[in-house]
Amino acid sequence: MEQLKTYALMIGLTLLFIWFGGMIAGKSGMIIAFLIAAGMNFYAYYYSDQHVLKHYHAIPVDAQSAPGLYKIVQRLTQRAGLPMPALYILPEDQPNAFATGRDYEHAAVAVTEGLLNLLSEEEVEAVVAHELSHIKHYDMLIGTVAATIAGAIAMLANFGMFFGGGDRDRPNPIVMIALMIIMPMVATIIQMTVSRNREFMADEGAARMTGHPEWLQSALIKLDNYARQMTMPDADPQTAHMFIINPFTGKEFSMRELFSTHPTTEARVQKLEELKY
Repeated sequence: MEQLKTYALMIGLTLLFIWFGGMIAGKSGMIIAFLIAAGMNFYAYYYSDQHVLKHYHAIPVDAQSAPGLYKIVQRLTQRAGLPMPALYILPEDQPNAFATGRDYEHAAVAVTEGLLNLLSEEEVEAVVAHELSHIKHYDMLIGTVAATIAGAIAMLANFGMFFGGGDRDRPNPIVMIALMIIMPMVATIIQMTVSRNREFMADEGAARMTGHPEWLQSALIKLDNYARQMTMPDADPQTAHMFIINPFTGKEFSMRELFSTHPTTEARVQKLEELKY
């Protein structure tokens, strides 16, 4: 069922992109948008995981090189009924973590050195459970596709400002300009909404997987505090939604929280508090 929801969202966002291409440049715009969307979805589905792991210089680890982490992940995957994902450690001081991969068999969990140095074993378990919950619900693919399509719509809007198709079915200039202003905002809001909802769901999944909501509460508070004090040098806005804590937290202004890919840590901690009763 979760896989079906993922594919439905991918198709919906792709159709939105194609429709927007048609509104800007008529039939030729629809064809170009379709080809672009097909290429992006193909790349996101098959190669986005390796791209992001390479970008963050992820180091693969196993039971011999990271026995503590491996045992935690092994225990949780057995409890969740998931196959063992590939494990990676990022050589980053900022404590953080993410999951990637298109399905259960191609999933990966990556944690930073800073996270392993900062958190207790119980807190690490809670963070890993959060990432495994993302894997269980195919959130990694959804987030990647949503971010890719949102970026593509913004790019198409900028392109449309300078190049307009000559097809007769193209809307009048006023409508087209309005669409080029509104559509990137709509796409971004969709991406933000999807990402925020999935974070809440993954938090709940982690609490139920470990049986201890307080472990994740403690971990989130620590991660948020450290993210405000240090930045991640290789952090990329296109992949910020993947992390358990936004790696740009320390750079964000309060007004920009409206457009953040993550709900506030305070809201997440409060949601977890409700699970204790």
